Amino acid sequence: MPGGGSCLFSGFRVLGLYSNHVPHALRYHLKHREFYVVTSVGRSFHTFNVSRLGIVAVSNSLSDDISCLAADRMLVFAATGRIICAFARNKEVVKRYHGHRQEVRLLLPLGDQLISADSGGDVIVWDVQEADVYLRLTFDPNTFDVSAMMHPSTYLNKVLLGSSQGALQLWNIKTSKLLFTFPGWSAGVTVLQQSPAVDVVGVGTATGRIIIHNIRLNETLMSFTQDWGPISTLAFRTDGPPILASGSPQGHIAFWDLDRRQLVNQQRHAHRTAVSGASFLHGEPLLVTNGADNAIKVWIFDQDGGGARLLRCRQGHSAPPTTICHHGNDGKNILSAGQDGTLQSFSTVHERFNKNLGHGSINKKKEKKKKKGLSYAELRLPAITALASAVSRQSDWDGIVACHRGRLTATTWNYQRCTMGAHQLKPPGSRRDAVATAVDITSCGNFAVIGSSCGRVDVYNLQSGLHRGCFGDQETAHSGVVRGVATDMLNQLTLSCGSDWLLKFWRFKTRKQEEEVKLPAAAASLRLHRDSGMVAVALDDFTLLVVDMETRRVVRKFAGHHGNITDMTFSPDGRWLVTVAMDCTIRTWDLPSGCLVDCFLVATAPVGVSLSPTGDFLVTAHVDSLGVYLWSNRSLCGPVGLRPLPADYQPVEEVLPGFTAEEAEQEVTSEEADDAFQSAHQLGAELVTLSLLPESRWKSLLHLDTIKKRNKPVAPPAAPPTAPFFLPTVPGLTPRFELPVATKEDPQSKLLSFGWLAQRSDFSCALDSALQSGSFEQPLRLLKDCGPAAISVELTCLTSQGGGDNSLLLAFIHMIDSMLASGRDFNLAHAYLALFLQLHLHTVSQDAVVMAALLRLSSRLEAGWAELQASFNQSLCLLSYTKSALL
Repeated sequence: MPGGGSCLFSGFRVLGLYSNHVPHALRYHLKHREFYVVTSVGRSFHTFNVSRLGIVAVSNSLSDDISCLAADRMLVFAATGRIICAFARNKEVVKRYHGHRQEVRLLLPLGDQLISADSGGDVIVWDVQEADVYLRLTFDPNTFDVSAMMHPSTYLNKVLLGSSQGALQLWNIKTSKLLFTFPGWSAGVTVLQQSPAVDVVGVGTATGRIIIHNIRLNETLMSFTQDWGPISTLAFRTDGPPILASGSPQGHIAFWDLDRRQLVNQQRHAHRTAVSGASFLHGEPLLVTNGADNAIKVWIFDQDGGGARLLRCRQGHSAPPTTICHHGNDGKNILSAGQDGTLQSFSTVHERFNKNLGHGSINKKKEKKKKKGLSYAELRLPAITALASAVSRQSDWDGIVACHRGRLTATTWNYQRCTMGAHQLKPPGSRRDAVATAVDITSCGNFAVIGSSCGRVDVYNLQSGLHRGCFGDQETAHSGVVRGVATDMLNQLTLSCGSDWLLKFWRFKTRKQEEEVKLPAAAASLRLHRDSGMVAVALDDFTLLVVDMETRRVVRKFAGHHGNITDMTFSPDGRWLVTVAMDCTIRTWDLPSGCLVDCFLVATAPVGVSLSPTGDFLVTAHVDSLGVYLWSNRSLCGPVGLRPLPADYQPVEEVLPGFTAEEAEQEVTSEEADDAFQSAHQLGAELVTLSLLPESRWKSLLHLDTIKKRNKPVAPPAAPPTAPFFLPTVPGLTPRFELPVATKEDPQSKLLSFGWLAQRSDFSCALDSALQSGSFEQPLRLLKDCGPAAISVELTCLTSQGGGDNSLLLAFIHMIDSMLASGRDFNLAHAYLALFLQLHLHTVSQDAVVMAALLRLSSRLEAGWAELQASFNQSLCLLSYTKSALL
C-alpha cells in the first residue's frame, strides 16, 4: 500500500555545514557598517557576519547544487546548472536568468549588469532588473576557454577575460568590441584579481606562477612562483602593507611582499583541502578564507614579520561522520566522529556552543618531532569507529572513550577541555593484528569496557587508565569478533555479543559468565536501554532481537530491513526502538505491541542515529554527507496516531532537513528595505493583534457606573447663614435670632426630552455612512479617540431614545464583525461589544434583523475563541515541557 511519509518525525534542520568548494562572496552593509561573507552549502547558501562568524541568514533551497556565487550591494547571485538566481534579503529568489546552454561557472556583478560565463564558451551580459540579455559573446572553448573574469577599477564598461589557454582579452561590454589581447605566459589562467593600484592586476596560473601585470602599459611588474601547484585564489591587502595572499590546492596560503618582491610568510595547512576563496577586508588586517573542508576562517595579521594567526573559525567535518551519540542528559549536545579523524560536538541551541575536540595523536612524544621532518598526517590517529561517553565524572577525569579504525588501542577524550585525554587503553599481551571494535562506559563513569576483534573484553579504570582485568577464563570472552558490549545501571551485569552467534551475560565484579543466549545469526551491534533493562541486538540477517536482561529471554523479534543495520537507539521511556539500515530506511518499532509504527525513506543511507534523552529530536548521519541532521518528534507537540504498519508497507521518501536561521543574530537585508516596519495592517487575517490603546480606555467600560458612584464627591459643608443688618429675634423668655426661611425647589422639571432635540454625533453619522459603504474604518477611528465616558455616551445615543434608530444598532454589530474578521483590535472589539450588550440587549432582542446579525456575530466569536484556545493550550504545553526539561 502507498505510504504517506513519516507520521512521527519531521525534518527540522542540519548542523555542521559551513562551506564547500565554491568560493565565497564578500559583502559590506553600509547601514550596519559590517562585512558579511556568503558561502555555499549545497543547494542553498549561508550568510555570516565576519565580526563573530555568526550565521545571520539562510537562503531558500534551489533545485540543484550551487556552482558559483557573487554578490553586490543589493542582491546575491547564485548559479545552479544553466540557471542564475538573484536573491533578495539573502533568502528568497526574486529574479531568474535563463539563456545559458551549458553549466554556468563564473559570475561577475557590474553595476546594473551581471556578467556570466558557462562551460560552452558563452559570456552573457544581463540587465539585472529586467532579467534580459543585454549582450552575448561566444568563444570557441578550443581556442579561448573563459576561466576567469575581472572588472578593472576605473575602466568604465570594461571586463578582462582570462582563458585556460593562457591568453587574456579586454572587452568593452557596451560597444561589444575587443579592445586588446594579451598573449599570456604559456600557462592557463586560473585567477584574475584587481590590486589596490589602478591598472595593475594579479594573474594566477595553473603552473603556480603569479604575475603582477600593468594592463594599461602591457608590462609585467613582477612575478612569483608557488611550489604547491596551481593558484586557486588571490587577495591583495589594502590596509597599508603591500601583501599578496595566494592559495593552493594543498590548503596552504603564501604571503608575498610586493615591495621586497619575496615570500614573507606562509600558513601551512590553513585548510585540509584546496583554498577555495580568500578575501582581505577593505582597510582591515583581516583575511577571510573558505575551503571544501567545510571551514570558514578569519586570519588576523598582528604577528611579527607579517605573519597571520587564526582569529576565529567555523568548521565542521571535512569527511562524512561515522558515528554519533548524545552527550549528557539534557539532549543539547551531540558528539560526532568523522572519517576525517576529528571528534566534534554540535549544539542544538546555538552554534557558539559547538566544540571541536580535534584529532587524536598517536604519541605525544612523536608530536614534538614534527619539526624534525615527521609528516603532518603521520601524527594523526585514524577515524573513530565506536564511541561512548558519560557525564557523571567528566569534571574529574576523561569521560569519552573511542575506538579507532585498524587500531587496538582505545583513546580517552576530555569534553570540558576539548582535547584528547591522558590515557591510551591497550590490553596487555594481545595479538598485534587485533582491533578494538566495541566500547561502553559504566553509568558511574569509573570504568570502560572494550571489546576487540580477537574476542577479548577488557575493563579499564578511567581515572588511572590501568587495566583491571578481562572477561572469560582464558582471557577470551568470544571465539570471534566482539561486536557489542554494554553494562547495566548498577554495574552488576555486563553484556557482550560477537560473531560466534552468542549473547553472553557476565558478572561485572567477578567477570564470570552467568548465562548465554544462542542467536539465530551473527550479531552486528548491541544497544542497551539501562532504565528498562531491554537489550536490542542487530543481526547480520537484517533482523532485530530484543532481550530482557531480567529473564534472559528474547521478548521481541523484528524483521523488515533489506540491508545491514548500521545503528539503533531507544526512546527515553524505552517504548520505541529506532533503527537505520543501508536500505535507506528509518524505522520505529513499538516494543509493547511488537509492531512497526513508523517508516520512511531518505535519499542517502544513514550510518548513525541517536534519539535525545529528552525525546525531542532524532539525530541522523548519512553516507557522503558532512552534516548532522535533526528530526523533530511530533508526538511532543500534539497527538500522533500511531498504527501498526502492514508487512507490505511501501515507505515514502522524506527530504533531509534543510537549513533555518532561527538562531540568526540579525537579518541582513538590502539597503532600501532594511528594518522595514511590519505594521498590524500587514500581518494578515490569520493572526490576532491587540490595539495599542492603554487599558484605561477599554478595560473599565463595563464598570462606569461603579466608578462614577465611587468617585462622586461628598457634599461640601454648608456655609453658616449670614446675620442680617437688623437682627430679628424670636419672641420668648430667651432671646434668639430668627433664621431666614429656606426656599424650596420646584419639584417639576421644565427640561424637554433629549431625544427630540438632540443632534446626531460625528460617530453616529460615520456609522450610518459606513453601513452603506461597508467600510468601518472612520467610525472605529472616531471611537478610538474617545474616552470611556464619551464611549458610553456614544453607545447610549444609538437607540431612538438617545436620538438614533435601530439601523445604527445593526451598523454597530457589523462594525464589530469586521473588526473580528480582520483580526485587528481584538481587545477593543470585545470591550465595545460587552458595553453595547449591557446597554441595548433588551432593545436588540425585540428587532429580528438586528438579532439575526447578532447571532451570526456570536458564531464568529465562538470560532475565533476556539482557535485561540487551541493555540494557548499548545503554547502552555510547550512551556511546561520546556520548564520540566530545564529542571
